[in-house]
Amino acid sequence: MTTSYTFRSEVWLYPGEAGWHFVTLPVDVAEEIREATALLRRGFGSVRVTADVGGQTWQTSLFPDTQTGSYLLPVKKAVRTAARISAGDEVEVRLTVEDA
Repeated sequence: MTTSYTFRSEVWLYPGEAGWHFVTLPVDVAEEIREATALLRRGFGSVRVTADVGGQTWQTSLFPDTQTGSYLLPVKKAVRTAARISAGDEVEVRLTVEDA
């Protein structure tokens, strides 16, 4: 079974040397994903997904964030460049979680 979620959220830059960009999932979406993936989670509680932002689709993992009680979606540079997005931009995100 494949489950998809669509939401809007802001792209933000992790404060540190790595320069990782993330989107924080809305808590209600994170709770649904957490419940639906109880048996699918991998190391560190990560969840494999296919993400789409700005017409760019890629496979990645969501990572739990204890500070917000949500998940973080990393947005790699190639995606940000192709979609012409940067930190501070609000984007529409479509996530697909597949049973595996």
